[in-house]
Parts: sequence; C-alpha cells; structure tokens
Amino acid sequence: ALSLPAFATTPLQLQRQYESQSGAASAQRGQQFFTTTQGKTWSCSTCHGAVPTGMGEHAETQKRIKPLAPQVNPKRFSDEAKVDKWFKRNCNDVLKRECTPEEKGNFLTYLITVK
Repeated sequence: ALSLPAFATTPLQLQRQYESQSGAASAQRGQQFFTTTQGKTWSCSTCHGAVPTGMGEHAETQKRIKPLAPQVNPKRFSDEAKVDKWFKRNCNDVLKRECTPEEKGNFLTYLITVK
C-alpha cells in the first residue's frame, strides 16, 4: 500500500498526491462515487447526506456527522492520519474493501468543488 507523505495536510495536497498515484482525477466521477450505492447497499451519501455541505447521520448509529466538504468544514482533510483512518473505515463499510488512490482522488476532487 502506498502512503502519503507527511507534508500532505490540505485537501488539495492530498488530492494531488492521490492523483500522482493514479492519474487525472475527475469531480464528475467523484460525485458519482459519492452518490452510487455500493456493496453493502450504502453510498457515501447514505451517511453524509445528498449534499456534502450539510450535517450527516450515520445509517446505523444515528450519530451526527459534521459536513464533509472542506469549504464548509475546514478541518476536513487537514490531518493525514485521520484521512487515512476514515477512508479505510468508510471504504470498507461502503465497498467492503479499501478505496483505490483513483477513487480517493476523484472523491476529493469532487468535494473540493462543492461550495
């Protein structure tokens, strides 16, 4: 598995790192990934909401989730260890596997464009 360098502490730095591992990222593919139901009949939007600028709620625990879009929640994607942890956990919940660098790059590219 490839890990991100320690300097990647902004959403754009992380997005560029994923892109360097997989090729050009697409906001359109990221939005599709965000809203498409995957393996466990969940999508990212199941818990994070149809629009990632609002509050979400976990589908099983009903725990409130702060907005996912970095423009609304500047702390999102600013801590590399947390990003790795949550991608691993959430991709496993939704896809039943880890996300690829391409999926992460597309996802983050989409979120960066959401205002």
